[in-house]
Amino acid sequence: MRILLTVAYDGTKYFGWQRQNDFVSIQETLEIALSKLFNKKILVIGASRTDTGVHAMGQRAVLDIETTIPLTNLPYAINNYLPKDIRVHKAMEVQENFHPQYDAKNKTYRYKIYNAPFQNPVLNSYTWHVPKKLDIEKMREASKHILGEHNFSAFCASGATSKTRVRTVYNLEIYKEDEMIFFDINGNGFLYNMVRIIAGTLVYVGIHKISPSDIPKIISSEERGKAGKTAPPEGLTLMCINY
Repeated sequence: MRILLTVAYDGTKYFGWQRQNDFVSIQETLEIALSKLFNKKILVIGASRTDTGVHAMGQRAVLDIETTIPLTNLPYAINNYLPKDIRVHKAMEVQENFHPQYDAKNKTYRYKIYNAPFQNPVLNSYTWHVPKKLDIEKMREASKHILGEHNFSAFCASGATSKTRVRTVYNLEIYKEDEMIFFDINGNGFLYNMVRIIAGTLVYVGIHKISPSDIPKIISSEERGKAGKTAPPEGLTLMCINY
C-alpha cells in the first residue's frame, strides 16, 4: 500500500529535505530509519523541498510498503529509528497514484522574527533577529498587495526549475506577540526561496526602506533585484500541506 506520513523536524543540523550525495538530509535520514524498520531499502517522495536550516511541523512524504503494522502504531515504530530532531506524527493509507507534491491543494508556512535590540540565544535557531523596530502596520499594508495570483519572479531565487512562476497566495497574516513577529502565508505553491524573499521584503517595508505602494511595482517588474533580501532559513517553518 501507499502510505502518507506527516513529518516534523528541526532542520538546524540538516542540509534540507532532499537527499544529497555529500550531506545529511531529512529525506535520507528518514529513508535509513524506514529501511532499518522494514529490513529492506525504502525510498520516500516528499511534498516540499525545504532548504538547509528550515524546519517543519507538517511535511508530507509517501512510501510504498507491505506491512502488518497497524497504521496507528507505525509512527511509534518509525520513530524508534529516528534521531530526536525528526519525528513522524501520523501515517495514513492513500491511493496508489497519490503524489504528495502534485496533489497538494495548498501549503502554509510560518516565518518568525525576533524583533528586539539584542539576540536571544535560545531563539537563534528558530527566528531571524531584526534589531531595528519594525512598523507592523506598514508591513500589513504591503502584504495586501501580495495576495492573489501573480507572476512571482521578483520573489524567486536564481536556480529555480519551475515551469511557471505564477502562484496564488490565498492568505498572509502578520501578527505580533511581545517581541516576536509572525508571518503566516498560505498559497497553492511557492517558488524557490519565495517565502523567505517575501519575508525579507516585508522587513524592508518595516524599516521604511521600501514603501507598501512599491510592492505592485516590484511584482510587475518580475525582477529579483527589485525585491528585498532573502530572509535567513532558520526563521522558516513548513506548518502544513492540505489535500
